[in-house]
Amino acid sequence: MRILALDHGTKRIGLAISDEMALIAQPLDYFLTEPREEFLRRLKEVIDSKAVGEIVVGLPRNMDGTYGPAAEKVREFVAALREVFAIPIKTWDERLTTVQANRSLIESGMRREKRRERVDQTAAALILQGYLDSISR
Repeated sequence: MRILALDHGTKRIGLAISDEMALIAQPLDYFLTEPREEFLRRLKEVIDSKAVGEIVVGLPRNMDGTYGPAAEKVREFVAALREVFAIPIKTWDERLTTVQANRSLIESGMRREKRRERVDQTAAALILQGYLDSISR
């Protein structure tokens, strides 16, 4: 079973997918959040074509562990996903994943224009790898 991770943003949602053994995360793509119907259609295509059995959504937390307005938007997003998809959907702490993703892409020498395209899916891969590491112990 593959696990799909989503890094929810205001304009884009990054996607990452696990291998079939659920050990390794790979960046997959990003989708625009609007129009919502188009996003859900494309997400369903990925879920079906990749045989996804579970979704993990990054849940933003403040550095002190509390939740802010961004977390509430993600909770609403997860609730909407649960109405559409019949597979398990979980949340996972995503603190600093975008910072890590940007740093990693900068260190790889990627130009700013390309980084903007890749940062969301790279952050999703970091979220997913953290989740995979926690369940494989």
